[in-house]
Amino acid sequence: MAWIAQRPNPYGQSDAVLTGSPERTVVQAFLTRVYMFMAMGLGITGVVALAVAGSPAAMSFIFGGRAILMGLIIAQLALVFAFSSVAARASVGAAAAMLLAYSVLNGVTMASIFLVYTRASIGSTFLVTAGGFGAMAAYGSVTKRDLSSLGSFAMMGLFGIVIASVVNLFLGSPMIYWLTTFAGVIVFTGLTIYDASKLKVLAGVAAGRGNAAETKLALQGALTLYLDFINLFLILLRLFGGGRRR
Repeated sequence: MAWIAQRPNPYGQSDAVLTGSPERTVVQAFLTRVYMFMAMGLGITGVVALAVAGSPAAMSFIFGGRAILMGLIIAQLALVFAFSSVAARASVGAAAAMLLAYSVLNGVTMASIFLVYTRASIGSTFLVTAGGFGAMAAYGSVTKRDLSSLGSFAMMGLFGIVIASVVNLFLGSPMIYWLTTFAGVIVFTGLTIYDASKLKVLAGVAAGRGNAAETKLALQGALTLYLDFINLFLILLRLFGGGRRR
């Protein structure tokens, strides 16, 4: 599950900086922008994945050997971990281009799921993920509880899953595989709620900085939620993707 390792610090800032209580209209406008960018990223990823999966030549070129695939994964990692620092200095167009590039690259690598699961299975799992994600994001957006402990717990769980997944590459244990799968559902459920709640505070940070700064912060928030969604989708696909190709 290479996508798990691609989750950066949510907003490129420490929690100590994320303070303030912006007005409701400011928060709503910022959240609208964040989820719009996230939806665009997911849409681009889906279209690219379908296009690549529909081309036998492209599938053979990308997944026929390790070199091309590893290059794409490294490029994805570089974009994610460089996004916050680059977006802070670059123009809005450059930051948007980075999110676009990541969405395209992820769509190319995501085409691999069509080698394992049927389109019906992928589609139904996507709908389940969208419904669950929407409910969790909505809760995170409206709750007034302090979710710092949830965020810390989820991040520790994420590191544990990454370590266990790497170890299992050598062990090949079905038990570890399923333990990390069920743990992943819990971890990314928590991260989705936590990250959605942080968007309200991020709106306060963005307020008054000008449209360009607000847009770049919205792009950072969108990338974080995008990664939460993708990881949750891939984990649920393990559980519900019963229509495997033989």
